[in-house]
Amino acid sequence: MLIFWAYGMVIAFMGLIMSRRLSPLVALILVPTAIGILAGFGSGLGEMMVQGVGKLAPTGVMLLFAILYFAVMIDAGLFAPFVERLVALVHGDPVKVVMGSAALALLVSLDGDGSTTYMITTAAMLPLYRALGMRPIVLACVTMLSSGVMNILPWGGPTARAASALAIDVGDVFVPMVPVMAAGVAWTMFAAYRLGLAERKRLQAAPSAALTTFNQSRLGGPDGIPESVEALTYGRPDRLWINAALTATLLTALIAAVLPLPVLFMLAYAIAVMINYPAIEQQKALLERHAGNALSVVGLIFAAGVFTGILSGTKMVDAMANSVVSLVPEALGPYLAIVTGILSVPFTFFISNDAFYFGVLPILAKAGETYGITAAEIARASLIGQPVHLLSPLVPSTFLLVGLCGVDFGEHQRFTLRWALLSALVLMSAGLLLLVIPVMGRS
Repeated sequence: MLIFWAYGMVIAFMGLIMSRRLSPLVALILVPTAIGILAGFGSGLGEMMVQGVGKLAPTGVMLLFAILYFAVMIDAGLFAPFVERLVALVHGDPVKVVMGSAALALLVSLDGDGSTTYMITTAAMLPLYRALGMRPIVLACVTMLSSGVMNILPWGGPTARAASALAIDVGDVFVPMVPVMAAGVAWTMFAAYRLGLAERKRLQAAPSAALTTFNQSRLGGPDGIPESVEALTYGRPDRLWINAALTATLLTALIAAVLPLPVLFMLAYAIAVMINYPAIEQQKALLERHAGNALSVVGLIFAAGVFTGILSGTKMVDAMANSVVSLVPEALGPYLAIVTGILSVPFTFFISNDAFYFGVLPILAKAGETYGITAAEIARASLIGQPVHLLSPLVPSTFLLVGLCGVDFGEHQRFTLRWALLSALVLMSAGLLLLVIPVMGRS
């Protein structure tokens, strides 16, 4: 019965949010609660919910102050010179803008932290998208595709989890995957090119015209058109270098893990707001200006805590894992590496990375040994689903990305899912062609 309720919860949740019958916030709270009561866990649901919310509380605090910090930096104009320079390079061409977004996200993703990638890429590129009339959902898509490929880095999480769960050296998992990642990077840039072409066609305007419009409305055109009201009200061009130094210090501290991430963003926000908007009235206006965006993201984080708390506390997640593994036919045993790659797509979407890598992967690896498939090969195959994993409502940074871009979560899923699945297919194909993932066992 646990299996029935587990799949029922996941199917109901995804169906409701993708059909827009419920918002993600409401569905994350009500669906697991209703299923938990129907499954007979009513008396323990409260404790499960609190535990789930408690585990995600630091993430919620971090995202709240991260959003506010970068809101201060954007309003103050920290990224304006970068955007102006980028405009000069891309000449208002949507293809170059989208490909530049993907390249920036790939570069920033080297630090292995999806939240940082989303915040920096969005803060730098979103003003340009808005100025040129491009859809922010395209920015969200290419940023997530880039992060999905780079998430394979050892310090990104999944690779380290896979190596730890199977007690093998992380280098045995990651090093052979480098050319596979290169194929993923090439695919990401191609996808960005295709999305850019679609934007260029949609806008139905010459790049030079878009650039002129941007220059006149944002930077002051040849006719002396003034800057936007927002730039005049909130802009702090005289504090550009102070803000740049503060942001560089923050990013360095994040990478070096000087303090916990929530603490770093809280301190950075407090310093940034005092430097740029010292008056209490200005600070109140800033909070009111960005409260909706911050609240929507943080609310989803805590709601996701309810979902994961009930899914884990009722042991439904364990039932799902065991059921899928037991359904693998014996005839597919020699092809277990491919099966693992395929299973990693839905598994890492519907359950957490921890649940998959520490709960499911060891079972698959043990079965693979019977057919001469090494643990390292199974571990590599298990990374294939990462581009799709980032679309999961159980990934906190996903809510940060859609919140910063101002797009609907369900719409982002529908728009990006096809591209994410193709990314996973490219990674799998490259792994098989390069013999990093074996087609079949050796016995």
